[in-house]
Amino acid sequence: MTPLWLTRARLRQDANLAALAPVLLPDDANARAGVAHRLVWTLFADNPDRRRDFLWREDKPGQFMVLSARPPDSGSLFSVETKPFAPVLGSGDRLHFILRANPTVAHAVPNRARRSPRSDVVMAALKPIPQGEDRQQARPRLIQEAGAAWLRQKGEKSGFKPVMVKADGYDQRHIPRDGKAPITLSTLDFEGVLAVIDPPVFLAALASGFGRARAFGCGLMLIRRAA
Repeated sequence: MTPLWLTRARLRQDANLAALAPVLLPDDANARAGVAHRLVWTLFADNPDRRRDFLWREDKPGQFMVLSARPPDSGSLFSVETKPFAPVLGSGDRLHFILRANPTVAHAVPNRARRSPRSDVVMAALKPIPQGEDRQQARPRLIQEAGAAWLRQKGEKSGFKPVMVKADGYDQRHIPRDGKAPITLSTLDFEGVLAVIDPPVFLAALASGFGRARAFGCGLMLIRRAA
């Protein structure tokens, strides 16, 4: 397996960066997601032809966790703490996990040559329910059910089995782009306990990430031994 590195990166609090705070850390969460996408890239921008070989998530404004195939370069913007990521796992091990993902489902279209259109799993689950009070009452339950089902499906292909899953924090984001329509995506936060079924497959899945929108802070699963 390719060596991996786990990094906590914090934007520096130096006085000379204070004037840039409104630009680097916009109050609007949608704008901040777009800025964070570019900020994290600066940790790995040693070559203009580089392809993304890292996953990241925003812990809080200005602080990120990153899993990468090479150590980051802190540059002048970040202070970083980096360590090798090489967990030794066995079949049956139980791990506590957190994950922010963009869970989607494909819709098959007969006689369509192109890739099937996708929607987020929560909206797909809500679609059959009429607008109004019934939908609002069903929303928390469907977020949990649709999220847990999506993660179980991912686990079947990724060498793990969810044992306990909490899915909440559903959010729809509209990330602005210069001169183009915003990027629209949804996120869901997962937390719980999983059992490792196939350690090599699971470790490979951790490295590649879960779900879509990985360039925008989704897909990184953080793990620790369950008590």
